[in-house]
Amino acid sequence: MKTRITELFGIQHPIIQGGMHFVGLADLAAAVSNAGGLGLITALTQRTPEDLAREIARCRTMTDKPFGVNLTFLPSVTPPDYPGYVKAIIDGGVKIVETAGNNPVKWLPALKEAGVKVIHKCTSVRHALKAEAIGCDAISVDGFECGGHPGEDDVPNFILLPRAAEELKVPFVASGGMADARSLVAALALGADGMNMGTRFMATVEAPIHQNVKQAIVNASELDTRLVMRSLRNTERVMVNAGVERLLEKERTLGAGLKFEDIIGEVAGVYPSVMQRGEMDAGAWSCGMVAGLIHDIPTCQQLMDTIMGDATKIIRSRLEGMLAA
Repeated sequence: MKTRITELFGIQHPIIQGGMHFVGLADLAAAVSNAGGLGLITALTQRTPEDLAREIARCRTMTDKPFGVNLTFLPSVTPPDYPGYVKAIIDGGVKIVETAGNNPVKWLPALKEAGVKVIHKCTSVRHALKAEAIGCDAISVDGFECGGHPGEDDVPNFILLPRAAEELKVPFVASGGMADARSLVAALALGADGMNMGTRFMATVEAPIHQNVKQAIVNASELDTRLVMRSLRNTERVMVNAGVERLLEKERTLGAGLKFEDIIGEVAGVYPSVMQRGEMDAGAWSCGMVAGLIHDIPTCQQLMDTIMGDATKIIRSRLEGMLAA
Protein backbone atom coordinates (compact mmCIF):
# COMPACT_ATOMS: atom_id res chain seq x y z
CA MET A 1 0.00 0.00 0.00
CA LYS A 2 1.40 3.37 -1.02
CA THR A 3 0.52 6.54 0.92
CA ARG A 4 2.27 9.81 1.71
CA ILE A 5 3.47 8.22 4.97
CA THR A 6 5.04 5.17 3.31
CA GLU A 7 6.76 7.50 0.84
CA LEU A 8 7.97 9.91 3.53
CA PHE A 9 9.47 7.25 5.79
CA GLY A 10 10.45 4.65 3.19
CA ILE A 11 8.34 1.88 4.70
CA GLN A 12 6.23 -0.86 3.13
CA HIS A 13 3.01 -0.47 5.12
CA PRO A 14 1.43 2.74 6.52
CA ILE A 15 1.56 1.49 10.11
CA ILE A 16 3.61 3.02 12.93
CA GLN A 17 4.31 1.61 16.38
CA GLY A 18 3.91 4.53 18.76
CA GLY A 19 6.33 5.42 21.53
CA MET A 20 5.46 3.65 24.79
CA HIS A 21 7.26 3.84 28.12
CA PHE A 22 9.03 0.58 29.03
CA VAL A 23 7.55 -1.03 25.88
CA GLY A 24 9.34 0.69 23.01
CA LEU A 25 12.64 -1.15 23.22
CA ALA A 26 14.76 -2.35 20.31
CA ASP A 27 13.09 -5.78 20.38
CA LEU A 28 9.66 -4.39 19.46
CA ALA A 29 10.90 -1.58 17.21
CA ALA A 30 12.95 -4.00 15.11
CA ALA A 31 10.11 -6.53 14.89
CA VAL A 32 7.66 -3.89 13.64
CA SER A 33 10.15 -2.52 11.12
CA ASN A 34 11.05 -6.00 9.89
CA ALA A 35 7.32 -6.63 9.34
CA GLY A 36 7.11 -3.60 7.04
CA GLY A 37 5.95 -0.90 9.45
CA LEU A 38 7.85 1.77 11.37
CA GLY A 39 9.10 0.73 14.80
CA LEU A 40 10.03 3.30 17.43
CA ILE A 41 12.41 3.16 20.39
CA THR A 42 11.14 5.20 23.34
CA ALA A 43 14.02 7.48 24.33
CA LEU A 44 13.02 8.34 27.91
CA THR A 45 12.74 4.67 28.89
CA GLN A 46 16.53 4.74 28.55
CA ARG A 47 17.92 6.36 31.70
CA THR A 48 20.70 8.28 29.95
CA PRO A 49 21.63 9.38 26.41
CA GLU A 50 24.40 6.78 26.53
CA ASP A 51 21.81 4.08 27.21
CA LEU A 52 19.75 5.34 24.26
CA ALA A 53 22.83 5.21 22.02
CA ARG A 54 23.34 1.58 23.00
CA GLU A 55 19.68 0.76 22.36
CA ILE A 56 19.84 2.34 18.90
CA ALA A 57 22.97 0.32 18.15
CA ARG A 58 21.25 -2.85 19.40
CA CYS A 59 18.28 -2.17 17.13
CA ARG A 60 20.62 -1.88 14.15
CA THR A 61 21.81 -5.44 14.81
CA MET A 62 18.18 -6.62 14.60
CA THR A 63 16.90 -4.81 11.49
CA ASP A 64 18.18 -3.13 8.35
CA LYS A 65 14.81 -1.42 7.81
CA PRO A 66 13.93 2.16 8.80
CA PHE A 67 13.16 2.68 12.49
CA GLY A 68 12.80 5.77 14.61
CA VAL A 69 12.95 7.16 18.13
CA ASN A 70 10.14 8.65 20.20
CA LEU A 71 11.25 11.66 22.26
CA THR A 72 8.65 13.16 24.59
CA PHE A 73 9.27 16.66 25.95
CA LEU A 74 7.84 16.86 29.45
CA PRO A 75 7.45 19.87 31.73
CA SER A 76 9.79 19.24 34.64
CA VAL A 77 11.69 21.08 37.36
CA THR A 78 14.71 18.95 36.49
CA PRO A 79 14.22 17.95 32.84
CA PRO A 80 15.97 14.99 31.25
CA ASP A 81 19.18 15.60 29.30
CA TYR A 82 17.33 16.49 26.11
CA PRO A 83 20.43 17.83 24.30
CA GLY A 84 22.13 14.51 25.07
CA TYR A 85 19.19 12.45 23.80
CA VAL A 86 18.99 14.52 20.59
CA LYS A 87 22.74 14.05 20.07
CA ALA A 88 22.41 10.28 20.61
CA ILE A 89 19.66 10.16 17.99
CA ILE A 90 21.69 12.12 15.45
CA ASP A 91 24.98 10.34 16.16
CA GLY A 92 23.14 7.01 15.90
CA GLY A 93 22.09 7.83 12.35
CA VAL A 94 18.37 7.71 13.15
CA LYS A 95 16.42 9.54 10.44
CA ILE A 96 12.91 9.49 11.91
CA VAL A 97 11.82 10.97 15.24
CA GLU A 98 8.37 11.03 16.82
CA THR A 99 8.09 13.99 19.17
CA ALA A 100 5.36 14.39 21.77
CA GLY A 101 4.47 16.55 24.75
CA ASN A 102 5.71 20.14 24.64
CA ASN A 103 6.36 22.07 21.43
CA PRO A 104 9.51 20.60 19.81
CA VAL A 105 10.51 23.83 18.00
CA LYS A 106 13.71 24.24 20.04
CA TRP A 107 15.04 20.90 18.80
CA LEU A 108 13.97 21.02 15.15
CA PRO A 109 16.99 22.91 13.73
CA ALA A 110 19.47 20.29 14.93
CA LEU A 111 17.26 17.41 13.80
CA LYS A 112 16.56 18.97 10.41
CA GLU A 113 20.22 19.75 9.83
CA ALA A 114 20.93 16.05 10.38
CA GLY A 115 18.28 15.07 7.82
CA VAL A 116 15.84 13.73 10.41
CA LYS A 117 12.13 13.57 9.54
CA VAL A 118 9.92 14.63 12.47
CA ILE A 119 6.37 13.43 13.16
CA HIS A 120 4.75 15.24 16.11
CA LYS A 121 1.91 13.78 18.17
CA CYS A 122 -1.07 16.14 18.62
CA THR A 123 -4.48 15.81 20.25
CA SER A 124 -6.10 18.78 18.51
CA VAL A 125 -6.22 20.41 15.09
CA ARG A 126 -4.86 23.69 16.46
CA HIS A 127 -1.77 21.95 17.84
CA ALA A 128 -1.36 20.01 14.60
CA LEU A 129 -1.41 23.26 12.61
CA LYS A 130 1.22 24.71 14.93
CA ALA A 131 3.41 21.63 14.45
CA GLU A 132 3.03 21.98 10.69
CA ALA A 133 3.89 25.69 10.87
CA ILE A 134 7.15 25.14 12.77
CA GLY A 135 8.32 22.59 10.21
CA CYS A 136 7.28 19.12 11.35
CA ASP A 137 7.15 16.74 8.40
CA ALA A 138 4.10 14.80 9.55
CA ILE A 139 1.56 14.65 12.37
CA SER A 140 0.21 11.82 14.53
CA VAL A 141 -3.37 12.86 15.29
CA ASP A 142 -4.35 11.38 18.65
CA GLY A 143 -8.06 10.95 19.27
CA PHE A 144 -9.86 10.79 22.62
CA GLU A 145 -9.95 6.97 22.44
CA CYS A 146 -6.18 6.70 22.81
CA GLY A 147 -4.25 5.22 25.70
CA GLY A 148 -2.01 7.67 27.53
CA HIS A 149 -2.66 11.39 27.25
CA PRO A 150 -5.66 12.32 25.04
CA GLY A 151 -5.48 16.05 25.76
CA GLU A 152 -8.35 18.00 27.27
CA ASP A 153 -10.71 18.52 24.30
CA ASP A 154 -12.27 15.02 24.29
CA VAL A 155 -12.68 14.86 20.50
CA PRO A 156 -12.82 11.30 19.09
CA ASN A 157 -11.21 10.32 15.83
CA PHE A 158 -14.39 10.20 13.76
CA ILE A 159 -14.42 14.00 14.11
CA LEU A 160 -10.75 14.77 14.67
CA LEU A 161 -9.38 12.98 11.59
CA PRO A 162 -11.60 14.60 8.96
CA ARG A 163 -11.05 17.97 10.66
CA ALA A 164 -7.29 17.39 10.40
CA ALA A 165 -7.70 16.44 6.74
CA GLU A 166 -9.53 19.72 6.11
CA GLU A 167 -6.73 21.79 7.63
CA LEU A 168 -3.35 20.05 7.25
CA LYS A 169 -1.10 20.00 4.21
CA VAL A 170 1.50 17.58 5.63
CA PRO A 171 0.79 13.84 5.90
CA PHE A 172 -0.80 12.57 9.09
CA VAL A 173 -1.60 9.25 10.72
CA ALA A 174 -4.52 8.27 12.94
CA SER A 175 -3.63 7.38 16.52
CA GLY A 176 -6.02 6.12 19.18
CA GLY A 177 -8.47 3.28 18.66
CA MET A 178 -6.37 1.63 15.95
CA ALA A 179 -6.11 -2.18 16.04
CA ASP A 180 -6.80 -3.91 12.75
CA ALA A 181 -7.65 -3.67 9.04
CA ARG A 182 -10.96 -1.98 9.79
CA SER A 183 -9.10 0.72 11.69
CA LEU A 184 -6.67 1.26 8.82
CA VAL A 185 -9.32 1.46 6.10
CA ALA A 186 -11.48 3.77 8.22
CA ALA A 187 -8.50 6.03 8.96
CA LEU A 188 -7.68 6.25 5.26
CA ALA A 189 -11.33 6.99 4.44
CA LEU A 190 -11.33 9.83 6.98
CA GLY A 191 -8.29 11.43 5.36
CA ALA A 192 -5.30 9.98 7.22
CA ASP A 193 -2.27 8.53 5.43
CA GLY A 194 -1.84 5.61 7.82
CA MET A 195 -2.25 4.64 11.44
CA ASN A 196 -0.26 4.56 14.65
CA MET A 197 -0.87 1.66 17.06
CA GLY A 198 0.26 1.49 20.68
CA THR A 199 -1.89 -0.83 22.77
CA ARG A 200 -2.25 -3.32 19.87
CA PHE A 201 1.54 -3.69 19.62
CA MET A 202 1.78 -4.31 23.37
CA ALA A 203 -0.14 -7.56 22.81
CA THR A 204 2.42 -9.10 20.46
CA VAL A 205 4.98 -11.85 20.96
CA GLU A 206 7.93 -9.49 20.59
CA ALA A 207 6.68 -6.79 22.98
CA PRO A 208 9.31 -6.89 25.77
CA ILE A 209 6.79 -6.77 28.61
CA HIS A 210 5.42 -9.24 31.14
CA GLN A 211 2.93 -11.81 29.91
CA ASN A 212 0.49 -10.61 32.60
CA VAL A 213 0.22 -7.26 30.78
CA LYS A 214 -0.42 -8.86 27.40
CA GLN A 215 -3.07 -11.14 28.87
CA ALA A 216 -4.73 -8.24 30.70
CA ILE A 217 -5.14 -6.43 27.37
CA VAL A 218 -6.58 -9.54 25.70
CA ASN A 219 -8.98 -10.07 28.62
CA ALA A 220 -10.13 -6.43 28.72
CA SER A 221 -13.21 -5.01 27.06
CA GLU A 222 -13.68 -1.51 25.67
CA LEU A 223 -15.14 -0.60 29.08
CA ASP A 224 -12.01 -1.36 31.10
CA THR A 225 -10.11 1.93 30.86
CA ARG A 226 -10.46 4.99 33.05
CA LEU A 227 -9.49 8.65 32.77
CA VAL A 228 -7.34 9.86 35.64
CA MET A 229 -5.79 13.22 36.63
CA ARG A 230 -8.52 15.20 34.88
CA SER A 231 -8.61 17.86 37.59
CA LEU A 232 -4.86 18.35 37.20
CA ARG A 233 -5.34 18.90 33.44
CA ASN A 234 -2.97 16.02 32.85
CA THR A 235 -5.63 13.54 31.73
CA GLU A 236 -4.42 10.00 31.11
CA ARG A 237 -6.36 6.96 29.87
CA VAL A 238 -5.27 3.89 31.83
CA MET A 239 -6.28 0.28 32.40
CA VAL A 240 -8.53 -0.06 35.43
CA ASN A 241 -7.00 -1.95 38.35
CA ALA A 242 -6.84 -1.74 42.15
CA GLY A 243 -4.20 1.01 42.01
CA VAL A 244 -6.31 3.08 39.63
CA GLU A 245 -9.38 2.60 41.83
CA ARG A 246 -7.36 3.96 44.77
CA LEU A 247 -6.34 6.93 42.64
CA LEU A 248 -9.91 7.65 41.55
CA GLU A 249 -11.12 7.46 45.15
CA LYS A 250 -8.55 10.10 46.12
CA GLU A 251 -9.74 12.27 43.23
CA ARG A 252 -13.35 11.94 44.39
CA THR A 253 -12.49 12.61 48.03
CA LEU A 254 -10.11 15.55 47.54
CA GLY A 255 -11.91 17.16 44.60
CA ALA A 256 -10.48 20.50 43.53
CA GLY A 257 -7.92 20.28 46.34
CA LEU A 258 -6.13 17.33 44.72
CA LYS A 259 -2.39 17.77 44.21
CA PHE A 260 -0.04 15.53 42.30
CA GLU A 261 1.69 14.65 45.56
CA ASP A 262 -1.56 13.04 46.76
CA ILE A 263 -1.47 10.41 44.02
CA ILE A 264 2.24 9.98 43.49
CA GLY A 265 2.11 6.44 44.88
CA GLU A 266 -0.30 5.40 42.12
CA VAL A 267 1.50 7.05 39.19
CA ALA A 268 5.22 7.42 39.91
CA GLY A 269 7.57 4.55 39.17
CA VAL A 270 4.69 2.25 38.21
CA TYR A 271 5.93 1.13 34.79
CA PRO A 272 8.84 -1.09 35.87
CA SER A 273 6.54 -2.83 38.37
CA VAL A 274 3.86 -3.47 35.76
CA MET A 275 5.76 -3.95 32.51
CA GLN A 276 8.76 -5.85 33.85
CA ARG A 277 7.43 -7.67 36.91
CA GLY A 278 3.78 -8.09 35.94
CA GLU A 279 2.39 -6.48 39.12
CA MET A 280 -0.93 -5.57 37.55
CA ASP A 281 -2.39 -3.57 40.46
CA ALA A 282 0.70 -1.43 41.09
CA GLY A 283 -0.90 1.71 39.69
CA ALA A 284 -1.85 3.59 36.54
CA TRP A 285 -0.48 2.37 33.20
CA SER A 286 -1.58 3.64 29.81
CA CYS A 287 -4.00 1.55 27.77
CA GLY A 288 -6.44 2.46 25.02
CA MET A 289 -10.13 1.62 24.72
CA VAL A 290 -9.01 -0.42 21.71
CA ALA A 291 -8.21 -3.25 24.14
CA GLY A 292 -11.79 -4.35 23.46
CA LEU A 293 -10.75 -5.21 19.89
CA ILE A 294 -7.65 -7.20 20.86
CA HIS A 295 -8.22 -10.93 21.22
CA ASP A 296 -4.85 -12.56 20.57
CA ILE A 297 -1.08 -12.21 20.91
CA PRO A 298 0.42 -12.66 17.43
CA THR A 299 3.92 -11.96 16.22
CA CYS A 300 4.37 -8.52 14.67
CA GLN A 301 4.74 -10.16 11.25
CA GLN A 302 1.50 -12.09 11.68
CA LEU A 303 -0.30 -8.96 12.87
CA MET A 304 0.97 -6.86 9.98
CA ASP A 305 0.20 -9.52 7.38
CA THR A 306 -3.33 -9.93 8.72
CA ILE A 307 -4.00 -6.20 8.76
CA MET A 308 -2.75 -5.61 5.24
CA GLY A 309 -4.44 -8.71 3.83
CA ASP A 310 -7.77 -7.92 5.45
CA ALA A 311 -7.52 -4.24 4.44
CA THR A 312 -7.19 -5.30 0.82
CA LYS A 313 -10.28 -7.51 1.15
CA ILE A 314 -12.31 -4.72 2.76
CA ILE A 315 -11.38 -2.22 0.06
CA ARG A 316 -11.67 -4.52 -2.96
CA SER A 317 -14.52 -6.79 -1.90
CA ARG A 318 -16.71 -5.12 0.69
CA LEU A 319 -16.47 -1.49 -0.43
CA GLU A 320 -16.23 -2.05 -4.16
CA GLY A 321 -18.97 -4.66 -3.87
CA MET A 322 -21.28 -2.07 -2.38
CA LEU A 323 -20.64 0.23 -5.33
CA ALA A 324 -21.34 -2.56 -7.81
CA ALA A 325 -24.68 -3.25 -6.13
